[in-house]
Amino acid sequence: METARQSRMAVAWPWIGTAARVGLAAVWLVAGSLKVGDLAASARAVHAYDLMSYDTAKVVGAVQPFLEIALGLLLLIGLSTRLTAAISAVLMTVFIAGIAQAWARGLRIDCGCFSTGGQLAEGVGTAYGIDILRDLAFLALSGFLVRWPRTRFSVDGVLLGDR
Repeated sequence: METARQSRMAVAWPWIGTAARVGLAAVWLVAGSLKVGDLAASARAVHAYDLMSYDTAKVVGAVQPFLEIALGLLLLIGLSTRLTAAISAVLMTVFIAGIAQAWARGLRIDCGCFSTGGQLAEGVGTAYGIDILRDLAFLALSGFLVRWPRTRFSVDGVLLGDR
């Protein structure tokens, strides 16, 4: 028999998941939208991590904003939520690793997460710890949605017959 607590949680999880899905969608949509208008700046931000050639960074910098917007839109409408959240988790892990390696190597860059990023001006401090903590929170939202992808007001719910 289902306990009262299990019953309450069965009702709560989809609503918690909906908040996580919409929140993560907003993150991706804002991040991608801030970069899509200046793909050259996005490429410079990727290149500032000093992990790849400038030509490769140009490709990554040009694709990344569109990928972020696509992830945001898929999460917003709730289509293929588990897969989209898994891709989000992988991307967040890459971002965290990139920021951590920049910090460890003593690079002085803006991560470019919600800006055009790139090299910081002399005297401007870095915020690597805060950036990593923020991305860990976004990674947690992604992980939540991988584990509990059923949410309210989603295309998945319509397709799978959820209420």
